[in-house]
Amino acid sequence: MLKKGSELLREDREVLLDPDYRSKAQTLDNYGGLQNGVFIPHRCRSSAAADGDMDGDDSIYVHCNPRSQQPVPQLGNYFRDGRTKIDFVLVWEVRSQKKRRGKGKIGTGKGGEAEPSEQNSRAERRKAQLAQWRDRFVENLESAGLLMEKEETSNEKKTIHFLKLSAPWDVLVYYAEELCLRAPLQAQPHLELNTSAQVLRRLYIPNVMAESVPNRPLDYYTCAFRKSKMSRFLDCENRESYFSNTQRHRVVYEILSRTVYGKKKRAEVGVDRLVNEGAYTAAFPLHEGPFQLPRFEIRPDEVNQRQVLYHYWARWWKWYKYQPLDHIREYFGEKIALYFAWLGFYTAWLLPAAVVGTLVFVSGVMSMGNNTPAKEICTSGPSYLMCPLCNTCKAWNMSEICTMAKLGYLFDHPGTVLFSVFMSFWAVTFLEYWKRKMATLAHHWDCMDFHEEEERPRPEFAAMAPSMEENPVTGVKEPYFPEKTRLSRMFTGSMVIIMMLCVVMIFLVTVVMCRGIISVMMFHTGSPVLRTEVCQTDYTGIPWLDISPVSPSPPQAGTIANISSSVVNLGLILLMGRVYTALAEQLTKWEMHRTQTQYDNALIFKVFIFQFVNFYSSPFYVAFFKGRFVGYPTNYGTLFGMRNEDCGPGGCLIELAEQLFIIMVGKQLINNVQEFILPKVKAWHQKRTFSKVKGSKAAQERERWEDDYQLVECEGLFEEYLEMVLQFGFITIFVAAFPLAPLFALLNNWVEIRLDAHKFVCEYRRPVAERAQNIGVWFNILEALSHLSVIANAFLIAFTSDFLPRLLYQYKFHSDLHGYVNFTLAHAPLNYTEYPMCRYKAYRDNDGNYTLFYWELLAVRLGFIIAFEHVVFFVLRAIDWIVPDVPESLELKMKRERYLAKQALAENQEALLVSGSRGAARATPGSSSPASDASFGDMS
Repeated sequence: MLKKGSELLREDREVLLDPDYRSKAQTLDNYGGLQNGVFIPHRCRSSAAADGDMDGDDSIYVHCNPRSQQPVPQLGNYFRDGRTKIDFVLVWEVRSQKKRRGKGKIGTGKGGEAEPSEQNSRAERRKAQLAQWRDRFVENLESAGLLMEKEETSNEKKTIHFLKLSAPWDVLVYYAEELCLRAPLQAQPHLELNTSAQVLRRLYIPNVMAESVPNRPLDYYTCAFRKSKMSRFLDCENRESYFSNTQRHRVVYEILSRTVYGKKKRAEVGVDRLVNEGAYTAAFPLHEGPFQLPRFEIRPDEVNQRQVLYHYWARWWKWYKYQPLDHIREYFGEKIALYFAWLGFYTAWLLPAAVVGTLVFVSGVMSMGNNTPAKEICTSGPSYLMCPLCNTCKAWNMSEICTMAKLGYLFDHPGTVLFSVFMSFWAVTFLEYWKRKMATLAHHWDCMDFHEEEERPRPEFAAMAPSMEENPVTGVKEPYFPEKTRLSRMFTGSMVIIMMLCVVMIFLVTVVMCRGIISVMMFHTGSPVLRTEVCQTDYTGIPWLDISPVSPSPPQAGTIANISSSVVNLGLILLMGRVYTALAEQLTKWEMHRTQTQYDNALIFKVFIFQFVNFYSSPFYVAFFKGRFVGYPTNYGTLFGMRNEDCGPGGCLIELAEQLFIIMVGKQLINNVQEFILPKVKAWHQKRTFSKVKGSKAAQERERWEDDYQLVECEGLFEEYLEMVLQFGFITIFVAAFPLAPLFALLNNWVEIRLDAHKFVCEYRRPVAERAQNIGVWFNILEALSHLSVIANAFLIAFTSDFLPRLLYQYKFHSDLHGYVNFTLAHAPLNYTEYPMCRYKAYRDNDGNYTLFYWELLAVRLGFIIAFEHVVFFVLRAIDWIVPDVPESLELKMKRERYLAKQALAENQEALLVSGSRGAARATPGSSSPASDASFGDMS
């Protein structure tokens, strides 16, 4: 791999690789082949090994004299020579030899690492195996052309080794072409990507969200890098800064992922698998420097990228400012930048939804006193004697639920219906405009044409695959797992998922029973405030829950029971979510998916399906099933001997609002507290462990690699996307019952953006920059949720809300809704002897049969659902047709870029130009043709 490039680099590396150079610089510690500041070439390592002067822990390292204690100045992330950039760091920990001697007799092995004298200790054999893998891995990295330098931090118990890696120019050029990195052809003015900024500018309104961020990355017309056309690219003569740090990281990570450390037939390849095996404890690129700004004043061009991101993005008081997306992309890569771009775009679109939802809620509060049905209930007195809600309960008067009837109007008035229609259009329009935003960013960040090439097998897959087969694309033998066995495992995994979903349903029934039990327990307290006869479930089939008849009292117990059960439900949801996520990870590993993309998609599908049922099952039950199968006096519906639940006095929508508030807002609060505290606790533990190793030197200024090693490993974006997608479901599917949901989501997301930004900038190790052109499978999930929200809102308005019954009554009888309450109440059948004149809410006659109005209302409900869905989906298709996925200005820019790329990379054009001016070229060999200058003059 790159043998020719390694030979070309030999002269440039002589100073660094010359073993005699260490005597000129300073004395070095016992690192063997990898010295502090010097890498011993392979030709010297073999001779050192022949001398037999080996001890220590690593099988590739020879003994050297200890280093001088005088500090060596560091100039940023560079080797000790102050010129060679550090692109990656590998870290591993080794227990000191003295610590291990008490466990048994230890011999001295190759490279200075202690080896068991008799290979009888499994742990010692494992350590020797890991040392051998590191030896082979480092040798192959050297063959690939990487430069290396070693540091260590140690005490009497443990030694932490840091191996710094750097890619020289020839290696970068070779892999830049192979990885199709984008190279600049022509600089262009920065585009204004914020639609809100453009609108405010046209309206001449000051934009408080805009902020000038220093050191903004330049924007270029680009094309795929070609070594043969390097002279056509801008700034190609500047080798130090031609490739960005994220590009350098990507190249080195590519080499680390391809390098073999063991047997190829066992797919012992790549640093990821070495980390999983425990040979290395960490592998990461370095941050650019500290994130805090220095106390003294400096120029903007002296601030590193991390400090810019911290000062202008990750601080809490920047919550109302635009995110510096170009800086985020330059530092973390396109994949992470696209997440923050989507999160910011989603949060901005939540602003109009939150404003409309708040206005709808306020209008409900203001019109609550003018609700005619609520007035009739409050002034009815003993006019409406309601049937008992359990076998041991007495009849009660409807006037007792006056307060709940007024509160129920907050969540069930015409404004909430209009708001649910608005949110259905909002969801589909948001996704359509995100497509445009996503296409613009993908082109702006040079990943419009990015496609994952043939992916390598995952390290876990390579380690566990039972056989090797030839890859039909590459022709290379790779680990292979039989497809039939995988399908059978996936089928078994789906059965486990179904079992877990059944467990969720069991917990839902438990919560329903818990609601009734809490009501009974409050009744037995004897408190006149908590005791109630408005029990919603008949528990007389359970002896210890039997309730003796007492006089009726206000229904506080029902409300308290609903709130308490929602809190219990939230706890079960979070607990089951943790358990199932761990189970889903094990199932997905067991299914043996070959590539990381396949693994991620399978895991996302499993976790989302479960979390969807886990979070939404209880709201779906309250919205669409509760109170639907109650029956009527003399013929009540039962389940397991208990009467089916009926909706509370204020209706099902107010109970649904209570559940949504507790589950959605409670989940957001708990997640934010966890995201704020857990990284700090992990970082504190790692710093404490590292300080013990560093000992008395802990007070000294630490090196960059030491600081970054103490940070928390970045765990990816899976949890971040999952949290936001579940929130999107809450604010779209059930928004008719909870118009304040977008407002709470907006407040949470303002906190979420800065919280995530602070984690990535200050608390996480720098992740390897990954390219991406979209948010992946999450967009498909969002589209599915937006379509489901249209259907759910249609059914919610039609069957759960009283909007259509009131509308039909106004049309047929009275436009002012006088007599509506009496019309909705049926009389108990004549054979109901306990209270023959009691009333219950239903459209039934005295014999319990449905009235004609019920069937008319059912027809109106079904017609409304069909009309609602067709109108919304028609508008969706119209928006999709009217609003192009790629803006017109972007199409023009793409054409311009393709034209420049064609000129820069065309082989036949250069041949034509040379043949046309052959005579002039012979006369003046060093001059360039006027045609060539004219053709490429606009790229300077």
